[in-house]
Amino acid sequence: MLTGIRVTIIGGDARQLEVIRRLSELDATVQMIGFDNWECRLSGVRKAELTPAAVAASDAILLPAVGTDDAGRIESVFSASSLVFTEELAASLSADVQIFTGMAKPYLRDLCKRHSLALTELFDRDDVAILNSIPTAEGAVMIAVQNTDFTIHGSRSLVLGFGRTGFTMARVLQGLGARVAVMVRKPEHFARASEMGFHAFYPDSLAEEAMSADLVFNTVPSLVLTAKVIAKLPAHAFVLDLASKPGGTDFRYAEKRGIKAMLAPGLPGIVAPKTAGKIIGETLSQLLSQTLDNGRSPT
Repeated sequence: MLTGIRVTIIGGDARQLEVIRRLSELDATVQMIGFDNWECRLSGVRKAELTPAAVAASDAILLPAVGTDDAGRIESVFSASSLVFTEELAASLSADVQIFTGMAKPYLRDLCKRHSLALTELFDRDDVAILNSIPTAEGAVMIAVQNTDFTIHGSRSLVLGFGRTGFTMARVLQGLGARVAVMVRKPEHFARASEMGFHAFYPDSLAEEAMSADLVFNTVPSLVLTAKVIAKLPAHAFVLDLASKPGGTDFRYAEKRGIKAMLAPGLPGIVAPKTAGKIIGETLSQLLSQTLDNGRSPT
């Protein structure tokens, strides 16, 4: 139980609604900022404005999947008001407050560092990232089906990167009957991909592998699908970039060549917000419970 813990949730999307429900079930006191257009009747939950006074007594603050942009603005789909995480706001917070987000840009990291605020990026955790890879892979398959005129079954699909998302993506494509090739960087990943029945290759072979690709799913957050690689793709190929903005694809050249390419970060919050919200809510609840178990009392 989280009785006595005060959590402030600032902005976000439908994922946050599931987090709020979970925190309410565990008896936390929750205040929502940036939820003007959502009517909530959960016990222990109230709305507030984004002011230093409102957040000062918080034990924990949850920001959206991408905490802030490069100017400190916080996205909220449930409000038309502008939400900004300012220096004044950070200065009002207790040194014991915990700030949670999916992933933080330099603005938020620097702000927390200057004010000695504990910042946790949930998407860096293996448990969250692995579970999130499931709706990511399902959403990627949905988009691929909608944007091609051939089946995934029997296609030659390239998965670039064999991390937490790439691993799940490759396995899902294999289950649908695709011939899957995986780009890896480490020898141990090469061995694991081969053991799982994938065709493994290193980045220096990407242009050659692209020549026979029907589908390309990129998970690498740096430019890997260069003009040189895209020039080798068949005209019918479809590229879906799952990496965080700006992705790892030369979209300008892909358009020039007539290759259909899309950037689709944050798929869990788009295709399965309920599941993605439950993942965040459960993880956040566990982390706050550990704080209580370690003997730290709510402020």
